[in-house]
Amino acid sequence: MSITSNDIQQAVRELGLSGQVLCVHSSLRSFGHVERGAGAVLDGLLAEDCTVLVPAFLYEYAISPPADPWMRPERNGYDYDVSAETVEHSLVYSPDVNEVHKGMGALPAAVLARAERVRGNHPLNSFAAVGPRARDLVGGQGPLEVYAPFEKLVECGGWVVMMGVDLTSMTLIHYAEQQAGRVLFRRWANGSDGYPMMVAVGSCSRGFGNFDPIFAPFERQRRVGQSLWRVFPARLVLEAAAQAIRERSEITHCIYEDCERCNDAVQGGPLLARL
Repeated sequence: MSITSNDIQQAVRELGLSGQVLCVHSSLRSFGHVERGAGAVLDGLLAEDCTVLVPAFLYEYAISPPADPWMRPERNGYDYDVSAETVEHSLVYSPDVNEVHKGMGALPAAVLARAERVRGNHPLNSFAAVGPRARDLVGGQGPLEVYAPFEKLVECGGWVVMMGVDLTSMTLIHYAEQQAGRVLFRRWANGSDGYPMMVAVGSCSRGFGNFDPIFAPFERQRRVGQSLWRVFPARLVLEAAAQAIRERSEITHCIYEDCERCNDAVQGGPLLARL
């Protein structure tokens, strides 16, 4: 059985998501066969007047930490002694680029291929959006305001839609960490002037499945082809996750006890220099 954009529209209507702002994390492969691929999924969402927000990360633009001590904060989930990780290049990010890391999946690439799409100004962890509220969603994203799109998503009563993926893909939980009082990790990229700058990024997400029982009361589900859609109201998920992190900081920790990113995040994140 092939999935069409009409099937996507029907699922959106049955889930009560028509006209809503949606942060979508997806695996196209989870559907089975989709006629016209990710473009059909996107067409179905847009046909229901949804605004679609997707992560469009570009890890390729990362550089090694500069030598300046203030740009190498402690407790940053990063081993500064790993010389093998040295990356130097002259790439300078712009929201106009259409590249996306191949691991992000087909839907972000489809969003970026649309002439009317809007992309945030973050060299490593940009978000892209298409639809009536696209510019409002991502216009405020910057190198240190990586999760500004989620602030807007929550303000407008938006939803998180997980299409065939689990909670380890839910980037909203990184915003919940910030809301719970953690400092976001810092990584490095070339600024628009060509000089290195620090940018804010999220933590390890391999432990985010620990939030399954906490989010269960808010969850809606529907199968579209072989893909299980899990749908969550953004505000309720954000509030529940932030409260859980405040009460039990270890809830975000993955199964690896020596995970540097998890250990530093649980302690509150990097110790930033006061300039």
